[in-house]
Amino acid sequence: MGVGARLRVTGDPVPERRRVVGVVLAAGAGTRMGTPKALVRSPDGVPWPTLAVDALRAGGCAEVVVVLGAAADRARPHVPTAPDVRVVVTEDWAAGPGASLAAGLRALGDEDTACVTLVDLPTLPAAVVRRVLGPGSDRDVLRRAVFGERPGHPVLVGPDHRAALLAAVTADPGDRSAGAWLRRAGVTGVDCADLWDGTDRDRDRDRDRDRDGSERSVPSQLP
Repeated sequence: MGVGARLRVTGDPVPERRRVVGVVLAAGAGTRMGTPKALVRSPDGVPWPTLAVDALRAGGCAEVVVVLGAAADRARPHVPTAPDVRVVVTEDWAAGPGASLAAGLRALGDEDTACVTLVDLPTLPAAVVRRVLGPGSDRDVLRRAVFGERPGHPVLVGPDHRAALLAAVTADPGDRSAGAWLRRAGVTGVDCADLWDGTDRDRDRDRDRDRDGSERSVPSQLP
């Protein structure tokens, strides 16, 4: 091609990659676990908040916000100290998971896309995060990982949807509010069943479960 020749581009344009900020919900008391899940470590000693941050970073998030609540002072050392990791403490965590989600969403910039996950998914692979993020996203992106017929995490929420989701979980911070809103809003499922089983670690007996997903627990419901 000679100097000054025009390069003709054909095909669909590549979507712009908006800045994606990971949000880890880690504020709950962990009643069924017997301890706040932000204090739990993997069998090899890695704190669950660290595992969540690592998965989101490796999956393509530019920054990660970790929402703490119950036992926040003890949980804070379990969060990596780095310029791209922030801790938000929500005082009303006991109101329900929606309160933690609201705190995380409020911590984002106006143009940020949120990639929300839960701290009790310590085996979340970065490959699942990458697939949900995709090659790019519009302002109105709204999609989540699904595992067969089961909805799971992470959940990707573009800036055009944040105000409505925030209003929904502020009005009803219970553990079903965000999921119900996502269904009403027409969330798109991204099948990740070939990458992972999508199940959480909800009870004390789940702590040391092998990474292969044996003795699987009930899939997470929120958001």
